[in-house]
Amino acid sequence: MSTNPFATALAQLHRAASILHLKRDILTQLEKPMRTVEINIPVRMDNGRTRMFTGYRVQYNNARGPFKGGIRFHPAVNMDEVKALGFWMTIKCATVGIPFGGSKGGVAVHPQKLSTKELERLSRGWARGMYPVIGPDKDVPAPDVYTNPTIMGWMVDEYSNIAGKKTPAAFTGKPLALGGLRGREDSTAQGGVFIIQEVVKKLHLVPSQTRVVVQGFGNVGYHTARLLYAAGYKIVALSDSRGGILSINGQSMDPDVVMKTKREKGMIDGCYCLGTVCDCVNFKKITNSELLTTSCDILIPAALEHQITGANARRIKAKVVVEMANGPTAPGADAILYRRRIPVVPDVLANAGGVTGSYFEWVQNKEKSRWSQAKTLKKLRPLMLASFNDMWRISRKHKVDLRTGAYVLALKRIALAMGK
Repeated sequence: MSTNPFATALAQLHRAASILHLKRDILTQLEKPMRTVEINIPVRMDNGRTRMFTGYRVQYNNARGPFKGGIRFHPAVNMDEVKALGFWMTIKCATVGIPFGGSKGGVAVHPQKLSTKELERLSRGWARGMYPVIGPDKDVPAPDVYTNPTIMGWMVDEYSNIAGKKTPAAFTGKPLALGGLRGREDSTAQGGVFIIQEVVKKLHLVPSQTRVVVQGFGNVGYHTARLLYAAGYKIVALSDSRGGILSINGQSMDPDVVMKTKREKGMIDGCYCLGTVCDCVNFKKITNSELLTTSCDILIPAALEHQITGANARRIKAKVVVEMANGPTAPGADAILYRRRIPVVPDVLANAGGVTGSYFEWVQNKEKSRWSQAKTLKKLRPLMLASFNDMWRISRKHKVDLRTGAYVLALKRIALAMGK
């Protein structure tokens, strides 16, 4: 099976299109993005030299509203990846029912190797280069891997300078002072938790006895684990890119305690430390590959693409997989897990709380209003649950996996918007 992410996206598209009997002209249009943009960004480095970076934007489909999608700063960024992510954003926005199309962007860069000033120049350069094709009613970027509210602040400032007026709705995921949304930082995780709570009901699990494993300890993984721990779930394993920690005896661990250790030591340690007292008997270090096959009730991949593949899908020991990362399960693995009756709640719904929060921020900016965090959560929950139940019903009706159910739901909405 190819690990090309765009090949994965197309395989998922064709699977759902065949179930839905999607018209050929619609399928043909959805097999390719409407526009791809590649720019060269000159950045003056701190040593006085100019270095060129490659920036990308893929605008996949805007039948349901302005293009919407994040910008990632990562050395592995390439056009195939960005096309796949733009497609998934199109499906994601349609699945959750918000009036956006899908896009994605990025820069091939090691952001950790840049100074703050170099990072700012790169961010402003991306906004300048993409200015002709983005904007509040065209394409609304947001943070993604290794980008954050500060970077969005630089970009919206650059956009506003070129436009000649303050244009907060041009970007989402901004700092609060620049029109950001209260509750946006953990809206992806909160949306996922709403979905997990619904899945737990469907599978007749008891939260206090439900063992959760989270791969990825960035913003999404950390906040998902934190919210589930606060809700009484048992967090039994956590990891970041360098490895993780496993509870040997099934004892729950507080993600805030693990995060404190990570910040102090630069990595997730194999011991569970409360202050100066560390438990290295009931907890041990674990690799990411070991974590994925750990016995648990809920497995949450919240890192990068293609973590669950044909090579390890038969060794997954979870009762349900909830994809908080984008594209963590390969199509071949999807088929294996479905045969093994392990449901996979797909990324296009599980982590759609983030883009839904972005939609709320965009509306807030358009209205020139300020939403409270309570209002954000009140609006988020019913959207997530309604889409989940629609997806669940479709999957049962057509006897297909949940991902295909979500894609069928999304494609119905997209086809309707395209007037077909």
